[in-house]
Amino acid sequence: MNAESPQRTSVLIASLPDALRKLHPRDQVRNPVMFVVWVGSLLVTVFAIADPDVFTAAVAAWLWATVLFANLAEAVAEGRGKAQADSLRRTRNDAVARRLTAAGGEERVPGAELRVGDLVVVEAGEVVPGDGDVVEGIATVDESAITGESAPVVRESGGDRSAVTGGTTVLSDRIVVRVTTKPGETFVDRMIALVEGARRQKTPNEVALTILLSTLTIIFLLAVVALQPFAVYSGGEQSVIVLTALLVCLIPTTIGALLSAIGIAGMDRLVRRNVLATSGRAVEAAGDIDTLLLDKTGTITWGNRRATELIPVDGVDERTLAEAARLSSLADGTPEGRSVVELCVERYGLSTEATGHEKTGEFVPFSAQTRMSGIDLGDRRVRKGAASAFGIGDETRRIVAGISQDGGTPLVVAENDVVLGVIRLSDVVKPGLRERFAELRAMGIRTVMVTGDNPLTAKAIAAEAGVDDFLAEAKPEDKIALIRREQEGGRLVAMTGDGTNDAPALAQADVGVAMNSGTSAAKEAGNMVDLDSDPTKLIEIVEIGKQLLITRGALTTFSVANDLAKYFAILPAMFAAIHPQLGRLNVMQLATPQSAILSAVVFNALVIVVLIPLALRGVRYRPSGASALLRRNLLVYGLGGVVTPFAGIWLIDLLVRLIPGIG
Repeated sequence: MNAESPQRTSVLIASLPDALRKLHPRDQVRNPVMFVVWVGSLLVTVFAIADPDVFTAAVAAWLWATVLFANLAEAVAEGRGKAQADSLRRTRNDAVARRLTAAGGEERVPGAELRVGDLVVVEAGEVVPGDGDVVEGIATVDESAITGESAPVVRESGGDRSAVTGGTTVLSDRIVVRVTTKPGETFVDRMIALVEGARRQKTPNEVALTILLSTLTIIFLLAVVALQPFAVYSGGEQSVIVLTALLVCLIPTTIGALLSAIGIAGMDRLVRRNVLATSGRAVEAAGDIDTLLLDKTGTITWGNRRATELIPVDGVDERTLAEAARLSSLADGTPEGRSVVELCVERYGLSTEATGHEKTGEFVPFSAQTRMSGIDLGDRRVRKGAASAFGIGDETRRIVAGISQDGGTPLVVAENDVVLGVIRLSDVVKPGLRERFAELRAMGIRTVMVTGDNPLTAKAIAAEAGVDDFLAEAKPEDKIALIRREQEGGRLVAMTGDGTNDAPALAQADVGVAMNSGTSAAKEAGNMVDLDSDPTKLIEIVEIGKQLLITRGALTTFSVANDLAKYFAILPAMFAAIHPQLGRLNVMQLATPQSAILSAVVFNALVIVVLIPLALRGVRYRPSGASALLRRNLLVYGLGGVVTPFAGIWLIDLLVRLIPGIG
């Protein structure tokens, strides 16, 4: 037996009370199509009570079943989200925070009393009391309660892996965290609200489709009302029960019943893949993106660039280069700067801290403007930075070019403007990216790597990763300019990133996917957060977006198509007594007018139940062109929507005709 079957059954049972509660007119009026069915059900029920007979009672019962099944589809979709919300809710706790005071001491306060900007200390075994950024220290953190991954992750200050989430547990060391969110607005709180559907709003496409369905409903309502005068003119009269049944069967009840469930299920599929979307609009946009921008560091590569080699020039002693490289990096708090110091300590036995006269020097921290860091010791000026920040000779230029062509990052070390050598920083492209980018290419999506590296390094990494294009030496404003150029060309743009410098571009993009391992600024700017911090996850996001659009289109096609078949069931039955020649349209050979009408109503209700699993699971997406997709949609769901009711109504009629008073 499928292990998920008991869970599905429990969700279904738990959803029944919600489905019944949704029978309230306050809930029904939000869905115009189903509200018409609800009013019709109420009207037929009144007639069944006033003048009871088997046919009227049966029609009333199945009309209410139609409304209930529509409610059940939405309730089941919401129920799956609520089950995940309950799991997330268990991760929250009222942890006591160790807040730093202005005097430099500590005070213990409830986590609910923390405010934005507060500094809290978290040590091994303690729970992070709120969302924030690490401003001091480095530690391993257990984020399994949020991401589901048991492997601990490293969180540290001074880089793009500084964000921590409230409710996670520090496993080692000590960190100081600056709180970035108010109580009740943490990442977990927002996840709970989103997966429960509390903040789900209809997307533009969903609103447009709702307007279309409402318009069709109004048109059919007017047409059905006009039938009564025609019937009277022809010498007959139609009952309110028959006209109501006709209306319910002709309006697009199938897609009207499933539309909300399709949207909720799309969001749910994202959450199940550890992606949090702040809106359905972002999910839909993901299905239509044309260009994908990926930040190199931490997205295409592992992001842990480390110093791996010191290359001296012009006969400079390697140890002399190491001493200068260490001095120039003591004030560099970036992960790369710390890795230079660590390399000098491990390979040359130098000290990790400033010693002796070095403490009297004036440290020059790394700056994005100068692109260098260093120290001034009297007349000595030791610097380390990008090659473009120095005047370099042919030998140095050759070393820099070689490192760049290999995909590494060169950092030049100089003393008093005399170049001593070059540090090689190495980064590694994440495995499997080339194959995944080929899949994106097959979907018609162009990939662009964005990096602050020099063009040679960017070209080497881009070739290794298999992206279509790259933007080198990119500043935040360059990323935004690139996105705007693409958007001005009518293309939808997705951006993945994890750093604070990616935040403006994430906000500008149509789909901004922030890595959970990144900074709080990046996560706030994006409209999606990947809890696994896997840039290739965007392929799955695109597939889910396309699947959402395809599912909605497929079931709309099926709904409209199966209405055609119902004409052949109800219209001949309604007018055969007045115009016997219409009996030729009774191609299904239905027994009586009453059995034909009731069979169509029963089929109309049951088809909703049959399609609920497809609405929740989604129509499978296969990379193909728009024309091929349209042909498949029309063949499978258009033709299927016409054929299925003929068989279904005929089979139901075989059973209905056995009911006394109807057959």
